[in-house]
Order: sequence, then structure tokens, then C-alpha cells
Amino acid sequence: MALGNHSTVTEFIFLRLSDNPHVEALLFVLFLAIYLLTLTGNLMLLLVIKSDPHLHAPMYFFLSHLSFLDLCYCSVTEPNMLKNLLSQDKSISVEGCLAQVFFVFATAGTEVYLLAAMAYDRYAAICHPLLYSQVMVEQLCEGLVWASWGLAFLDALINTLLAGDLDFCEVRIMSHFSCELPSLFPLSCSDVSTNFAVLICSALLHASATLLLIFFSYTRIVSTILSISSTTGRSKAFSTCSSHLTTVILFYGSAFLRYYMPISGTPVEFVFSIQYSVVTPLVNPLVYSLKNKVVKAALKRMLQKGLHNFG
Repeated sequence: MALGNHSTVTEFIFLRLSDNPHVEALLFVLFLAIYLLTLTGNLMLLLVIKSDPHLHAPMYFFLSHLSFLDLCYCSVTEPNMLKNLLSQDKSISVEGCLAQVFFVFATAGTEVYLLAAMAYDRYAAICHPLLYSQVMVEQLCEGLVWASWGLAFLDALINTLLAGDLDFCEVRIMSHFSCELPSLFPLSCSDVSTNFAVLICSALLHASATLLLIFFSYTRIVSTILSISSTTGRSKAFSTCSSHLTTVILFYGSAFLRYYMPISGTPVEFVFSIQYSVVTPLVNPLVYSLKNKVVKAALKRMLQKGLHNFG
């Protein structure tokens, strides 16, 4: 049944982040700065990886896709949130909200698969270094990336189509700053048990499964690192994984808490959403550029070349 044929609500209203206009203006400046820094950091990382031959390796191939994904992810919600901070009209159409739900779900889903692929890459590099170049061939890397996008978009499509069949009536105020699937359930006067069951199955089959793959990879990685007799060797091996592990903890920790906790509209729920949808895309390029010596060296070379050409 088409959504427009039976829904008495045509738009939702986002929760105000503050009743004080001056506070909302300050939040606008803060989130605008975060958004611009996120765009700059991820675009610069993409440019460095593309332009530097030293970074034409599977690990950085995956990292370039992670940066592109973070650009997409933050652009799904942040521009609309910035608009709402300055506008008295904080509404969004039901169709627009469902579109946002789809792209949030798709980009977040792609990221969990991509993080799992990056964990496998580190596992192959550290646990089987002699076979690494034979295992992580270009075709496999591209296949893992395309599979990540394809599975995530299919999962997002299923959940969004089910949400499109819900009736929305009377209650229009969404206790959140963006449209996410869990936030739609309290607004529906339909039975959402099927939707909730499918969402939980999605989380178990996709997010939990990829987390188990990451956990298995790092169990083997840690075991291998501890078996290295040289302290320098252990430190070098661990440094190649620390950036990825930091990203995994930041993203999975806040996303799992957001999607598994009861929908309450509390500040805690808001903080978790901000963490994985706003902060994580900002932090990722910083983590990989500050903690990765190869990326730092490539960035330095690019800046020096740019200054030389400018001079």
C-alpha cells in the first residue's frame, strides 16, 4: 500500500536542540565548523591517497573508500541539521524523512562491511605476510568494496520499504535531529513489531556478523604480534592496526548503543547519535593521518610539493 494513500501525516517536526535561539546559533557555528573540517579532512585524505604512489596499496585503497563513505555519511544528515538550527520551520516531509532513513542506513551499513574488509586486510598483512600480495589482489579488494555497497543498499531498501507501509498519525514531533529508523517507530500508529524484528535481524546478520569477523581477525593479529620476539617489530605491527581499531571502537560502540537502546529522546541518545554520525566522520581522517607514519609522510610531501609549485 502506498504511503500517501493512508497516512494522515505529511511531515515530521524535528526536536529543537535548544529553546534558546542564541544557543542554537552557537550550535550552528559549532556544527558548521565540524562539517567543513570533516569535508576538508576526508577530501585531503582522498587526494593524498590518489596522488601518492606509496599509498597505492590495499590498505589505503580501503581507506580511500572509507573517506568517501564518511563524506557521503555526514552529508546525509548534517546540512539538514544546520538548516534546522537557523530556521523556525524544522519540518521534513514523510517522503524526505524516509529517503534520509534509507541513506543513513545504507551508508552506515556500508561502513560496517568496509571496516570488516579492512580488518581482514590487516589480518592478511600481519598473520600471512609472505602470501599478502597474492591474497589481497586488486580484484578481491574491488569485490569486497562493491559487495559492501551492494549488501548495505539491499538491507537499507528492505527496511525502508517496510517503514513506508507504516501509518503515521497525530504524533509528528520526532525526538531526534535527523531521520533514523528507530526514531520512526514511536511516531507510527501501526504495529511495528515486524519492522522492529527485521531491524534486529539486520543488526544481528550484518553489524554483529561483521563485528565477529573483526574480533576474529584481531584475535589472530594480537596472537601473531605477541609471538614476535623483537619489541620494535611488535610496535611496528601494532601501529599498522591502531588507527583501524580506534575507528572500529568509535563507530561500533556508539552505533550499537544507539540502535539497541530504547527510543527515549534523552540527551544520552542524542550524544550517541552525534558520536557516530557527526564526530566519527571528522575523527577518522585525523586518526589515520596522525597515527599512520606513511600517511603523514605522504601528506607532508603533498604539502611541500604544493608550496613549491605555489612559490
